[in-house]
Formats: sequence, structure tokens, C-alpha cells
Amino acid sequence: MSSSVLTPTGRLRGLRPDWLNNPKVWRTEILAGLVVALALIPEAISFSIIAGVDPAVGLFASFTMAVVISIVGGRRAMISAATGAIALVIAPLNREHGLGYLIAAVILAGIIQIALGALGVAKLMRFVPRSVMVGFVNALAILIFMAQVPEMHDVPWAVYPLIIGGLALMVFFPRITKVIPAPLVSIVILTVITVAAGIAVPTVGDKGELPSSLPVPGLPDVPFTMDTLTTIAPYAFAMALVGLMESLMTAKLVDDITDTHSSKTRESIGQGIANIVTGFFGGMGGCAMIGQTMINVKVSGARTRLSTFLAGVFLMVLCIVFGPVVSDIPMAALVAVMVMVAFATFDWHSIAPKTLKRMPAGEIAVMGITVIVVVATDNLAIGVVVGSVTAMIIFAKRVAHLARVHAVTDPDGSSVVYSVTGELFFASSNDLVGQFNYNDAPDRIIVDLSAAHIWDASSVAALDAIETKYEQRGKTVEIIGLNDPSADLHSKLTGELTSH
Repeated sequence: MSSSVLTPTGRLRGLRPDWLNNPKVWRTEILAGLVVALALIPEAISFSIIAGVDPAVGLFASFTMAVVISIVGGRRAMISAATGAIALVIAPLNREHGLGYLIAAVILAGIIQIALGALGVAKLMRFVPRSVMVGFVNALAILIFMAQVPEMHDVPWAVYPLIIGGLALMVFFPRITKVIPAPLVSIVILTVITVAAGIAVPTVGDKGELPSSLPVPGLPDVPFTMDTLTTIAPYAFAMALVGLMESLMTAKLVDDITDTHSSKTRESIGQGIANIVTGFFGGMGGCAMIGQTMINVKVSGARTRLSTFLAGVFLMVLCIVFGPVVSDIPMAALVAVMVMVAFATFDWHSIAPKTLKRMPAGEIAVMGITVIVVVATDNLAIGVVVGSVTAMIIFAKRVAHLARVHAVTDPDGSSVVYSVTGELFFASSNDLVGQFNYNDAPDRIIVDLSAAHIWDASSVAALDAIETKYEQRGKTVEIIGLNDPSADLHSKLTGELTSH
């Protein structure tokens, strides 16, 4: 909802979102942005290490991505920043050619994302089945949890009670009040305890040095030649595709959680703009961050662009102004937050015995395959593609058996009517030819397609093959009952696909 005000001259002064006048919304969005910013710092540093760049490169990327996407993105309250998926894609380029080429690839990836967004790539999301989406969410929860395991391995014993205490605070504190996000309370209390008691545990500062100044815009330090373009293009294209897929899947997930609609085309173009800006400011690029988005939307209750914008702003403020304080935050506090996010993200209903008993075996298989591939490859995009392809194969196999042929012979034996029912496409039409009787057929054959639909050239070729088989035996074939789209496709292709 939004409101507008008339000026004394009677003109409309502009549209103003209603939440700007709601202190409760302001408080929720500000605190959510702060919690997300705190969670972004160690993640961005970790992803910088994966990409082989200085921690400041990942932190600058998270800052610029969050701020820019909050303005140009198509999904409110979604967090975009430096991500592990992008880091894995561009790490070989940085290792082999250096930071300048990495930055150039980020900018080119942004341009590619804008082009793909304008071409309507977001519309492909309609082909992602629900079973793949559930598998995606569950795999995401598993990856979030698995990412915390190294922080719980080979650490001082004090880490474990701190994690347990953090989880307890996030479970029980909301029963006292929900004014302040429980993750923020957990982080503050655990930090105070470790600092006051002098408990030696891994901290955010151990991950890497925080930047002390804002990023400065500039051009990538590379020769502007065709050789440079051919070097960075494969990495940029891979980055663009992975970034868009993760971002669009996350946007769809947030749509479901908030029961609101978002513009996937605007989000695609927005991701491109954000990556271009990030590249010019020396960042490593990024895309939607699913874990941090869940903190923002599901845990903290944020619903507007303000939380995303403030997450980026707070990130830089925390690094530059409060760097020494942030460095003292125990990693156990952030691990507890992410474990809680993993638990809240997992769709427990999807694996309940009652659900599994009612679900078709094919959909359970698709969900399971998606989870297995994502966890095995540590890549959400690959899992979604494999899951979607598997779902399409299962669907095609199921639909292929729906094409049926029923024969009715005229009483005088002079003709026979074959009634075809179902959807005719490459899978179902392969069996179509074998459902006709060619040896003992009467002189006149009528193929009635009133209850069928022709979808592709394979079906037209199958009908041509049927006609040919009968004509070789001196029979006359008549095809009737075609609906307009089927008749149009048949008339264009019949006789052109096979040689007689």
C-alpha cells in the first residue's frame, strides 16, 4: 500500500509507501539489517578466501551488491552479496590471471545478466516443478548447516556451550519479546560474555582483517583487447547463469514465504546492474544470498527494501567504525544463528511419513535427486538443472502412455475408424504407429484426432508413417477432427519429414 498527498496547488506530490509512517516497521527493518550485516562479515571474508582475494574484495562486493539491489532489484527484502557459488566460479580466473581479470569478468557478467533479463530468461522459472523447489530448499538447509561444521571442529571446548547457549536464546527469547530480533540478542550476549570473561575462542577477527575505508571506483587493471575478452568470457557467462539461477530461485522462495509477488525480470536486470557497479568498485561480484535472506525474512521478519539497503550500509559502518568491536564477536554466536536458520529453512513437512505416503514416487525421486546433486556438488544451480530435467523426463514418460488408439469397424467391413486420444509429442508418438492394424485393414481408414492434440514434428512424422504403411497396402487414409493448432502444424509439415 502507498499514499499520496496533494500540494496547495492541487498537484500530486508523489507516492509514499505506508510503511514509512510505521515506527514498528522501521524498527523491524533496521534491526534486521543490522543482524544480516553481522552475519555477512564472516561469510564475505570466507568467500574471499575461496576466490583467492583479499577479504576487503568480498566485503566491498557485499556492500555494493546489497545497496544497489535494494534499489534496482525486483524482490523486496532479499539479500544479495558475495556468495560461495560465485567465488567457486571465478576462483580459477583469479588464480591464473589475477584480480584485474576477475573484476573485468564481474562487469561482463553483469552485462550478460542484463541482456538475459531483457530477453526474458526469468520466464524459465515456470518450468521448475514444486518437487525441485522443495529439494532446493532442503538442500540449501543442509548446505547452511554443513558450512558451520568446520567452525565446530578442532576448536576450544568453550565453543560448544556458547553455541548451545546461542541456540537456547534464539528459541526462548521470542517468548519474552519479539521487539528485538533474537539473533541480535544472542550475538550481543555471547560477545559480552566472551570479552568480559576473557574466553579464548575463534572470533570474526580471526577470519581476516576488516577494511578501514570505503571502496573507490575505478576501471579493472587489464588490457582492453580481444584476448582479454576471450579469456574472461567463459567465466563471466558461467557467473551470470549461476548468479541468476540462485537469485531467481531465492526470489521465488521469498515469494512463497511472504505470500507476495516479485518481478523476476526486474530482479534479473537488477542483478546485472549490481554486479557492474560492484565490479567498478573492485568487488568480486555476487548474487542472492539464501542464508542471509532467510535471516532477514524468516527470522527477523523484514519485508521491505530498507532492510536490504541497511544491511549493506551497516556492513561498511561495522567494518570501518566498529571494526575492533566486530572483530571480537565469537564465531560461535554466528554459527548458532546459521544453525537456527538451517533448521527453520528445512521443509520438515516434506519428509514426514504422512507426506511421503501420499506423494507420487516420481516427485519424491525428483526431490531426493535435487538434494543429492546439490549436496554432492555444493552447487545449487547444478542441482536445480538436474532436478528439473529429471522431472521433465518422468513427466514425459508418464504422459507418453496416455495416448490411446481405439478402433471401431464399420458393420459392412468397408471402413474402420481409429479414435486417438491424448497428447501427441515425441514420447507418445513413438508408440502410436504400433497401435494400428495394417494387415487385415478394410479399404478405407479414418483416423479421428478429435480427442488428441499434435505438439511437435515427431507426431506429424508418426501420422505420415501410418498413412504410408496403409497406402503401401492399397488403402485410403483420411485424418479428421484436428483442432486448429494441430491442423496448422500438420499441414505445414506433413510429407516434408519422411521420404516415400
